[in-house]
Amino acid sequence: MRLDLYLVTDPDLTAGRPLLQVVAAALEGGVTAIQLRDKRASPRDLLALGAEMRRIARRHQATFIVNDRVDLALALDADGVHLGAEDLPPLEARRLAPRPCLVGVSAGTVQEALSAERAGADYLGAGPVFATATKSDAGEPIGLSGLAAIASAVEIPVVGIGGIDSGNASSVIEAGAAGVAVISAIVGAGDPEAAAREILSRVREALGRKGAFGPVSRGKPGT
Repeated sequence: MRLDLYLVTDPDLTAGRPLLQVVAAALEGGVTAIQLRDKRASPRDLLALGAEMRRIARRHQATFIVNDRVDLALALDADGVHLGAEDLPPLEARRLAPRPCLVGVSAGTVQEALSAERAGADYLGAGPVFATATKSDAGEPIGLSGLAAIASAVEIPVVGIGGIDSGNASSVIEAGAAGVAVISAIVGAGDPEAAAREILSRVREALGRKGAFGPVSRGKPGT
């Protein structure tokens, strides 16, 4: 599980470029995990897109995650599935998708984080850390203090998400995250490869300053 730089896809932010082209460039820039997310596409279209995305991800030895859909994750032989508040509960997802399939869960509070951990989640997506226009249903920002509270409450890796870019990625790691999840700062960038490389550099510098990945080494990020 490699969570340093976790890219969430959004076909609406590519400025007309093919999504797979953007994903390939981002992976060249060092993205370590990719989540297939497209709320409007049909399952059939997602299956075709996901097969290509998985192939590209594996060529770069990146973790490939499917958003929301356990069935598609299994059909695609994905590395895991990521679940939100309205999706299948993590306990049920784990029954359908036993390890080594990863189950990630979104959490905005310590209570949600602890509940997900007890239910068998392998990692958390915590946020939104900062205000973001990418997801209209993201809710109010939890801030770095909210992220720090979640990261210190659980033993599994926490990935910060929401409004993260090269300018604030370091602060997310310093708050206790194992990595950062990014959407628009890479998908919408003029040069996704360069954007990914810059953010990853900030993330790894911050992880290095913490020494042995600091407190998040409990979840073995980057393995």
